[in-house]
Amino acid sequence: MNTSFENRAKLACLYAGGVWGLFWIPLRALEEAGINGLWVTFVYFLVPTIFLIPVGIWRLKYLKLGGFNLQLTGMLSGGALMLYATSIVYTDVVRAMLLFYLTPVWGTILGRLFLNENITPLRIFSMIIAIIGMLTIFGLGVKFPIPQNVGDWMGVASGLMWAVASLRIRLNQNASAIDMTLGFFFWATIFAIIIALIIAPNFVPTISQVLPALPILLVFVILLILPGTLASLWGPKFLNPGLVGLLFMTEIVVGSISVALLAGEPFGYREVIGIILISSASMIEPIKSILKNK
Repeated sequence: MNTSFENRAKLACLYAGGVWGLFWIPLRALEEAGINGLWVTFVYFLVPTIFLIPVGIWRLKYLKLGGFNLQLTGMLSGGALMLYATSIVYTDVVRAMLLFYLTPVWGTILGRLFLNENITPLRIFSMIIAIIGMLTIFGLGVKFPIPQNVGDWMGVASGLMWAVASLRIRLNQNASAIDMTLGFFFWATIFAIIIALIIAPNFVPTISQVLPALPILLVFVILLILPGTLASLWGPKFLNPGLVGLLFMTEIVVGSISVALLAGEPFGYREVIGIILISSASMIEPIKSILKNK
């Protein structure tokens, strides 16, 4: 594989993880507008889907050529984020995040089984450092969560589903990231409205509820969500699914810092140590690759 492509893919995944670390900001704005949590997720995905309709029409020929194989990747990637967002509604955010970020473990196992890639000591070391960093941020006294309710299982399922999606993206490198982005938002929106209609049919938001949060959502969609999603679906084409999971952990770093700065939540030595550990774990393999090719 072209080394420059691989390095750019790693940077893309680091960037994408950072973008998803700001995921909570438009969600919080929609919640503060009085919209039910499940419908918040639907609105969140609906807006970029509407933006992408002209692109979908332009790419219609290629979408048809991609067939079910392309749509299945969209279902898995869109469904993964949909489950993650929904898990936060039904369990503690801490538990949802910890359970989702078992992704590097699932990804490494899948990479070994289907890509015949070695599980290197460096990868194992990186995963251990990352998990210690997570537990440090969330409190080392907290027991590692064992799934106990539907929200917990959604957190586990979302991480596993994203690992499978990353594997499929890697196995289908010829698939266009643009087409996968279209499928991602389309299926995330479909899954979101199905879940909302089943669980909260009496809480359909009104236009007056959505309008106050629309400006910030539009800004995020144009500047961050669309390019971040494109990066998150392009980068895994060239990387091991386990490494993809590690690189995406920049979400925890950016999320912790942004929540502290913008929402006034505590940010002390524990958060600093955790962020340093997670950042180090995410950067070990990319730095090694860059130094190796100098």
